Amino acid sequence: MNCKKTLAKAIFFSTTLLFSFVSKAQSNGFEVIKSLELMDQIYENLELYFVDELQPGKLSKVAIDAMLKELDPYTVYYHESNIEDYRLMTTGQYGGIGSLIKKIDDYTYISEPYEGNPAQKSGLMAGDKIVEVDGKTMSKKTTDQVSDALKGPKGTVVKILVERLNEGRKLIEITRDEIKIPDVPYYGLIKDKIGYISLNSFTQTAAEDVKKGIIAMQKDSMKQLILDLRGNGGGLLIEAVKIVNFFVPRDQVVVFTKGRVKEENHVYKTMEEPIALDIPLIVLIDEGSASASEIVAGSLQDLDRAVIIGEQSYGKGLVQRTYDLKYGSKVKITIAKYYTPSGRCVQRLEYYDKEAGTKPKDIPDSLLQIFKTKNGREVVDGRGIDPDLSLKKEDLSRLATLLFIKNIFFNYATEYHASNKEISGANNFHLSDAEYLVFKNYVANAKLNYTSLAEESLTKLKDAAEKEGVFEDIKMEYENTLVKVRANQEADLEKRRDEITELLESEIVSRYYYQKGRTINSFQHDPVVVKAIETAGNVNAYNAILKK
Repeated sequence: MNCKKTLAKAIFFSTTLLFSFVSKAQSNGFEVIKSLELMDQIYENLELYFVDELQPGKLSKVAIDAMLKELDPYTVYYHESNIEDYRLMTTGQYGGIGSLIKKIDDYTYISEPYEGNPAQKSGLMAGDKIVEVDGKTMSKKTTDQVSDALKGPKGTVVKILVERLNEGRKLIEITRDEIKIPDVPYYGLIKDKIGYISLNSFTQTAAEDVKKGIIAMQKDSMKQLILDLRGNGGGLLIEAVKIVNFFVPRDQVVVFTKGRVKEENHVYKTMEEPIALDIPLIVLIDEGSASASEIVAGSLQDLDRAVIIGEQSYGKGLVQRTYDLKYGSKVKITIAKYYTPSGRCVQRLEYYDKEAGTKPKDIPDSLLQIFKTKNGREVVDGRGIDPDLSLKKEDLSRLATLLFIKNIFFNYATEYHASNKEISGANNFHLSDAEYLVFKNYVANAKLNYTSLAEESLTKLKDAAEKEGVFEDIKMEYENTLVKVRANQEADLEKRRDEITELLESEIVSRYYYQKGRTINSFQHDPVVVKAIETAGNVNAYNAILKK
């Protein structure tokens, strides 16, 4: 009986969809009907004959996710059970305790409480091991499972049993609140009246937060501004338009969209009077800057309103819109491509001209076009945003990468914080020679099994030679070479001291001054910020880049 009811509902639903699709797509109506009928028949046979009991909800979600995945990574179905993910994406808000977490071995740890939020106010610290949540063990739970346990409606209480270095286990009760992840984690004057704004996302409050920072720094006589969009994966298009509006006149085209459906073709212009029209502007980007970040950087570049510094951006020139579905679900669909004022689209990958199951490829160089900025500078489409001043980010050394992966920086910072109640300040904290020696001894005791890339390659060469039976012929040369390239962990800790110290100091500073502290501390050694300060302070160089 239940089976028949389920099938009846499925058939009714499919029929409704058929009429809906046919009315909207007469040109391929038969294919739509055929495809939906086949899906209906497959589901019917599964329901009747499959060996195990089906889970219809799970099965349908898997099918929908697989179908959408074939289109592009940005067309996504939000089931009612994970609608909080959508809310977090658009508003930056969720109900919870306000903390980043990370997995180490079998347990999840507090990695960075958000300053001023319940986790920090209740006394939770980075390095606290989460043993239980509301009496349930968190051993061998994924970070998603632990995160779900910590989240909940504002005003509800969660009991967290943590284990803290040198203090043992503590039961901490936290009243959950509405957590807002800040779009602007930091703004302030950093040198010679040069303002700096770090923008992490484009939720509904992004433009207002940026505006607040600009006005505050203008009151402190800001002369130039650096807008940092590195690692900003984007968000709401309209927030990008509003931010560009702060720097360019009213009624200026910022971006326009083109879709298959004419109703999705829009031109977005600035609507307000600017608040920082003449201030020299530097925008920082990297390979993690995407979507709305590229609209801001690309539009300001096309209008010759800002100098762009950093790395080539990600290259996402697609626009999504979210539609409400029944039963509290939503679907986010790619509806158009966007174009900056010069007419270029930054989209790097072609998702729509590929065979099923294949990976998207870069748009061929032969199809790329050159466009002109307002002052006649050449810019190219199809490759994200090329910075005006390119600074290649140096890859982490093999040793620094291993220290990061093995959580050596994180664990050592936990011990350092437990032994030192305060430090000199986020902007001038430096590890002394004695403290770095302590860290080197800590690494030595960690037994990392560190090997150099050359040593690893030699090992592979030896294995291949042994398989081919020629190793004895090269054994002496192999052993002599191995002695020369064998990694010396202690020597590399000195050789890579600047790089390792930078990462370690950032982790330690975050224990005392949180995310703002990390940002302030980075100004001492961030080459992109240093270049931005240099460019902002040199009027002739700045104007020459923009052809003013």
